[in-house]
Amino acid sequence: MKGDDFMTWVLRSPFHGMLSNGMLLLTVTGRKTGRRFTFPVGYYREGGDLWVITSRDRTWWRNLQGGAEVGLLLKRKPVSAFAETELDGKAVEARIPEYLSHVPQAAKPMGIRMENGKANAEDIARTAKDRLFVRIKLA
Repeated sequence: MKGDDFMTWVLRSPFHGMLSNGMLLLTVTGRKTGRRFTFPVGYYREGGDLWVITSRDRTWWRNLQGGAEVGLLLKRKPVSAFAETELDGKAVEARIPEYLSHVPQAAKPMGIRMENGKANAEDIARTAKDRLFVRIKLA
């Protein structure tokens, strides 16, 4: 069982509670193929929106440019939502510290040094070039 397969199984199972506060299943429809893809993503909540950070190397987010309907399995409940990408480098750079305040354990894998509880600005600028955020508005 691959890592994504295991996470998908857990998020759909009665054991989801140990992961559901920071992970959800996202279903995206391919613009060209119409195929639906479902995979686990990490998220954090800010106000009424959910935010997901991903690598620009991945391709799934391209289906959300300009905004698109998505499906979520959020805390084991199916939810309809609208997602849009945040690609602007400065906006991504500004959002990374907020992301790290919710998910501090992500700093090290992202290569961001934390100094006195604050993320290193140079590390953030470098990391922002390879990342983007997806904003999910719950229906």
